[in-house]
Amino acid sequence: MVQIIPMQSGGSGVRIPQLPHSFPTCLGFFCFMACHFYILHSQELDKFYLGHTCEVLEERLRKHLSDHGGFTSVVKDWKLVYWEEYLEKKSAYLRERTVKSWKSKKKVAALVEGDY
Repeated sequence: MVQIIPMQSGGSGVRIPQLPHSFPTCLGFFCFMACHFYILHSQELDKFYLGHTCEVLEERLRKHLSDHGGFTSVVKDWKLVYWEEYLEKKSAYLRERTVKSWKSKKKVAALVEGDY
């Protein structure tokens, strides 16, 4: 199941994501936290970062912006620009792998803009 969250326009014409509420989905006795495929963008590097997580997106972004040894630690201007919601981690991971396989910054930018 994919839920594409709409983005709202800010006063400057910049699209600002409306973060989803991270409430568990329950089916009978079983509850699931949503997993996400997400895209971050750094204006300073002019690069996208693609990932997936079952954490709350705000917490995952905080970790990307913290001091750590990974790729996103190079700059501190990462912004969440796109995400899709899935019920299973495997589905979010497969979507990440699919988009990464495009190897095209233009296609990723078109996805973020809603043109793909």
